Amino acid sequence: MRLSFKIASRFLRFNFGQTLLIVTGIAIGVSVQVFIGLLIQGLQQDLVNRTIGSSSQVTISANKEIATISGWEEIIEGIVQNEQGVNQISPAADGAAFLVGEESSDPVIVRGWIFEDAEGIYAIEEKLIEGKVPGEGEVIIGLNLKDELGLSIEDDIKLATATGRIQDYKISGFYDFRVSSINSSWVITDIKSAQGLFDYGDEVTSIEMQVQDVFAADIIADSINNRIDNEDLIIDNWKAQNQELLSGLNGQSISSIMIQVFVMVSVVLGISSVLAITVMQKSKEIGILKAMGIRDGDASRIFLLQGLILGVFGAMLGVALGLGLSVAFTKFALNPDGTPVIAFYINYGFIALSGGIAILASLVASFIPARKSLKLNPIEVIRNG
Repeated sequence: MRLSFKIASRFLRFNFGQTLLIVTGIAIGVSVQVFIGLLIQGLQQDLVNRTIGSSSQVTISANKEIATISGWEEIIEGIVQNEQGVNQISPAADGAAFLVGEESSDPVIVRGWIFEDAEGIYAIEEKLIEGKVPGEGEVIIGLNLKDELGLSIEDDIKLATATGRIQDYKISGFYDFRVSSINSSWVITDIKSAQGLFDYGDEVTSIEMQVQDVFAADIIADSINNRIDNEDLIIDNWKAQNQELLSGLNGQSISSIMIQVFVMVSVVLGISSVLAITVMQKSKEIGILKAMGIRDGDASRIFLLQGLILGVFGAMLGVALGLGLSVAFTKFALNPDGTPVIAFYINYGFIALSGGIAILASLVASFIPARKSLKLNPIEVIRNG
């Protein structure tokens, strides 16, 4: 093995220009694979974060007949103890109401939370642009509703339900979820205030969760459904609610895989052809080595080691170049507010896999010239020059 490695290294150094060309070709292929892969994964991550990153990914709700969930504390405790993939869990007491003004009434959705639990899902503190999180008897209003009605902190508002109950609340702050429909319709308060407004008692209308792996939300939802086994509860997940988004993400993944496959195929063909020519160029040297006693296996290993060396250096250079392209893209492709169009995303597993595939592809490509070297007859090669 040591002799084969020395000879392989010498052959590569002797034709340094050709070696550099092969390494560059591998590096370009790997860099394209890394750049495209990280770009699409970053785009997917960004889309997921924007659409479901600050919302419930698995939701337990009551059906229309019972409207509310009793024993929700035990349900949450069971999920926390048995479902390893759940990161955040929060109860909610929601209901439709009217924000009663002097001249008109605006339909709103009142959302009551335990803010310590809801913070992990909705990041309320980050979205507050003015004021503070509401206590009992207080609410926070969306930016659109604030501007539409000309409201200010410490203003009193009236919320009316369909049953005729009217309750006074004080505005403690304003939020911006950067979603117009939410900013125009959600009135957020603590869970006790919402339960009192809608006569829910100690019950809630839903239990909301975020999971560690967002693409496993349907599996977790099925697991919770099988364990709870309650026909009065509906367990839904974001994948069932966002089929078009999921289809788009799958399409992006398939496109990325196709690009990477064709890039690797071109790399394999390029290495195979160049190393096959190398066998012809070095046939006389191989013939002399065989005549001096080197075994066929050692001779073929020369080309396998050449492929391995080329793959390792090409993969290292390609990964560095791919990461450089990714960083450059996030620096130059910017939104009007100066933020990157797609945030820089690093998946170490994917990077390692890309480099490993390049090395494996280089090794596989070297099998053709290695096998060809086995058939070289030293007497004929030396005689024919």
